[in-house]
Amino acid sequence: MTTRNAIEIAGLTKSYGDNAVLRGVDLSVPTGTIFALLGSNGAGKTTAVRILSTLLKADGGTAVVNGYDVATQPAQVRESISLTGQFAAVDEILTGRENLVLVAQLRRLKDPGTIADGLLARFDLSDAAGRKTAAYSGGMRRRLDIAMSLIGDPPVLFLDEPTTGLDPQSRLEVWKTVRELAGQGTTVLLTTQYLDEAEQLADRIAVLHEGRIIADGTLTELKRLLPPTEVEYVEKQPTLEDIFLAIVGHDSPHQQRTDR
Repeated sequence: MTTRNAIEIAGLTKSYGDNAVLRGVDLSVPTGTIFALLGSNGAGKTTAVRILSTLLKADGGTAVVNGYDVATQPAQVRESISLTGQFAAVDEILTGRENLVLVAQLRRLKDPGTIADGLLARFDLSDAAGRKTAAYSGGMRRRLDIAMSLIGDPPVLFLDEPTTGLDPQSRLEVWKTVRELAGQGTTVLLTTQYLDEAEQLADRIAVLHEGRIIADGTLTELKRLLPPTEVEYVEKQPTLEDIFLAIVGHDSPHQQRTDR
């Protein structure tokens, strides 16, 4: 892993009429890390991702992805990235394997069948390769969607609200996939409004509020922004998510933290 930042943003602005969505965003994302961009609905997260992925032009400021300027080198940026939106973009008429083969063919890659089989194995979807994706669970669709976005081995992956609408079990499947991607060197910029998701996955976290970054750092660094807490010993009650995951036979996020 290099020390170069995969994403550099300086003074980024964007308005829709009189509505200023981004008001001078500065951000650096180290190569090979999971970076979480937190913010409530309407904070500007998706707008920032659309600018970084060349789908939207900024009003001001600069953005560099994988060493390429978003405004002046959009073709090179597109070759360096992949984007997974809030909802899985899979063709439900096709099987899982056919979806992957189609994307590989559209990218004009050699031996799309071998590429598809490799990704199916990597994302634990080989057994479902011949099934139409209409029959996939939410977690399986999202894993297939991420697999499709990795065809061509892009060094930077944007995940915009990747677990929106997923049940707890499917969320854990996606979390596992994201961790594995970062472990293999992919830089992941994750936008989310779920605080536990950022806590579970991110190497660094930035908070976007009213169009500006108001905090940026590791979880430990962000915790230091709060005053010291008083220690009290209370009996911890399981959350509904803990109960649900225990019933269906999956570790809860709390158990995963303590097991590591």
